Amino acid sequence: MGIGIGTFLYLIPIILVALVIRWIRLIMLNSDEQVKQNIEIITLLREIKEKKD
Repeated sequence: MGIGIGTFLYLIPIILVALVIRWIRLIMLNSDEQVKQNIEIITLLREIKEKKD
């Protein structure tokens, strides 16, 4: 029983580091996607402005 608890306590930091790395990767991917969407929005707004002029 003591071996199971010791192993569990040893694995907690490793699991937490893996989850943090995954979280940071997801944030970076979402940021890249948001930049692309912002560029598209700016392009569309410029087109609308040119049509009005």
